[in-house]
Amino acid sequence: MSEFSIKFRGVRGSYPVAKKEFLTYGGNTSCVEVNAGGHLIILDAGTGLIDTGNALMEKYIASGVSNSGRTPIKAIVLISHIHQDHIQGFTFFRPLHIPSTTIKVFGNANYDENLSDELANLLFGKSFPLDLGDIAGNLEISDLNESEGIIIKKNSEIVIKRIETPEDEKIGKDDVLITYYRSYAHPQEGVLIYKIKYKDKVMVYATDKESYQGGDAKLTNFARGCDLLIHDAQYTTEDYLNKFVPKQGYGHSTFDMAVDCAKQANAKNLIFFHFDPAYDDKKLNSIKKQYETDNIKLAYEGMEVELL
Repeated sequence: MSEFSIKFRGVRGSYPVAKKEFLTYGGNTSCVEVNAGGHLIILDAGTGLIDTGNALMEKYIASGVSNSGRTPIKAIVLISHIHQDHIQGFTFFRPLHIPSTTIKVFGNANYDENLSDELANLLFGKSFPLDLGDIAGNLEISDLNESEGIIIKKNSEIVIKRIETPEDEKIGKDDVLITYYRSYAHPQEGVLIYKIKYKDKVMVYATDKESYQGGDAKLTNFARGCDLLIHDAQYTTEDYLNKFVPKQGYGHSTFDMAVDCAKQANAKNLIFFHFDPAYDDKKLNSIKKQYETDNIKLAYEGMEVELL
């Protein structure tokens, strides 16, 4: 079994699509599973999270003949931001309704509000039959602060630590380090860009961010030399610059922007992510022919990548 693997559960932006013309790449919104050192880390909670939950439930039921004898489900969920396409699968994540489940959610709504209140207001109560407090599982929602990192110890203990110098990033050989920063290249309150490091391998998750003229220096430095860069690629350059309905300022990158970022960061591998829901299989296959190489791929539902 791989020590550090990534599985894509939802690769769309904006809203999910359910048509036969979208079967190759899938129609679910943002969700990426990461397994590092035996720890499950889930990036974003779009509708792809529902499939993650169903798979976890199958393993849970198969692990024993009774609830008391089964292996509890444990996961960390990292929310990049609270736009609908990144949280809309959360209420339908079945493991939340099992008392033995432990889910720790990290993210940040903005500087004036906390993530727990925002998720409660957006997803529960008036928009769902249950309130956030009715969840049966052990759910803990925490806000991330600037210059902090998350360390997952081998025994699953989670430590929040100030990260201000490269020395602060030193961890035990079996620990997982998660670092992040807020990018304001996405309206309204920006987006968290995540880096996950395990042993000598590094992946970066940079969804919902627009590039700048000449590139995004902060992201380039953050992703420098990473083994895998998952980068927003919602639009083709033609759509982005369309004179009738331009997409500049929407907070999303083009495929060309993603390639430029990977080159500037010297990323070993690049995966395009967060495709426009109007891009069907025919459109994405055409883009694939133009861009795909041994080190550049288009994400699709079920795609798996092993870093260790």
